[in-house]
Amino acid sequence: MTTTPSSVEPDLMDPALIADPYGGYGRLREQAPVLRGRTMDGGSAWYVTRQADVRVVLGDPRFVNNPASVPGVEVSNVREKMLEDMLGLPPELSRYVTTSILDTDGADHTRLRKLVSRAFTVRRVNDLRPRVEAITATLLDGLESPAELIEQFAYPLPITVICELVGVPEADRPAWREWGVGLVSMDPKIFPGVIREMVAHVQDLIARRRAEPADDLLTALIQAQEADGDQLSDDELVTMVLTLVIAGHETTAHLLGNGIVALLTHPDQLDLLRRDPSLWPVAVHELMRFCGPVHITRVRYATEDVDLGGVRIRAGEAVQAVLVSANFDPREYTDPERFDVTRRPVGRGEGHVGFGHGFHYCLGAALARQEGEVALRALFERFPDLALVNEEQEWAQLPGSRRLTRLPVRLA
Repeated sequence: MTTTPSSVEPDLMDPALIADPYGGYGRLREQAPVLRGRTMDGGSAWYVTRQADVRVVLGDPRFVNNPASVPGVEVSNVREKMLEDMLGLPPELSRYVTTSILDTDGADHTRLRKLVSRAFTVRRVNDLRPRVEAITATLLDGLESPAELIEQFAYPLPITVICELVGVPEADRPAWREWGVGLVSMDPKIFPGVIREMVAHVQDLIARRRAEPADDLLTALIQAQEADGDQLSDDELVTMVLTLVIAGHETTAHLLGNGIVALLTHPDQLDLLRRDPSLWPVAVHELMRFCGPVHITRVRYATEDVDLGGVRIRAGEAVQAVLVSANFDPREYTDPERFDVTRRPVGRGEGHVGFGHGFHYCLGAALARQEGEVALRALFERFPDLALVNEEQEWAQLPGSRRLTRLPVRLA
């Protein structure tokens, strides 16, 4: 993709940007810190491309996720419009997708986050580590060469972990994998039916858990609702389960897939990890920076006029933070194009925005990091001669993300 002229607005659906997000968004970053672009539905939004400004958008309360939070201005809900107009989702189903913890602000967001945050504390995640290691070992035991690691490893691990944590029975988990494929297809012939099936399934699961409580997060949420009905409505309970299960395995699966490719194509870095396994936690952060699966955040809205990156963003205007360009910003990193498993952040924090930043920082980040560390280390220790079958990988042509469709490898 050539450098986008200032008179042409970059488009999230541009095939060139989808095919080369690193180069394409990198060029936009050097063109301007904030520039007009197009959302998935063709609407207008400000693209924020540099890390300092991205952190402002993600951490400043003047930018909100719910357009209804913008005072005094009637703002069109970009996601709702896209779901209904582009994907054919009827209003009675779209509310389960557009009113999640990811779509709320202020007190509502705090209320919902508080209900589930205890399940994702560092201590609780550390307690899960033996189970994550056991699931990983079982999956590795079942691999035969040649193996297809997306289907046989990258997906089964996180979906098993999050389903056990939430309380989804083992017999139901294959259906979640199929539903996940249907969701990311963004096919209007498939998408509404997938949402309908998921909602019905979760409603049935809630009814079962009410009748037979268990030691899981869903039971805890039901008990919180029964103790204080104002804490969580029935719709919010369904939406919470949908959000946790989908978000809890999709991005982690593709962190694993992308990470395997990055390490196999940078054998010097893989060798460093083999010689010094203590580097694995640092390496997972570098993988999130270098090849994290989420490239662009959902749309935010300015609640008032905000000056950012040399432009004035008006109240009610849509904004999208470009994580992939922020994570390669030369203003923040020395030699950002270099994959370096010893790279450590300068100052406080993670040193990247792969898990987001601010109020909506990924709730399951600690769990995702642990799964990445455990799974990747175990994979490369079990199969020291692991090799890619193909030099060129099959990347899904999806806007705003980077994920493999398949990952065939030779184990020995």
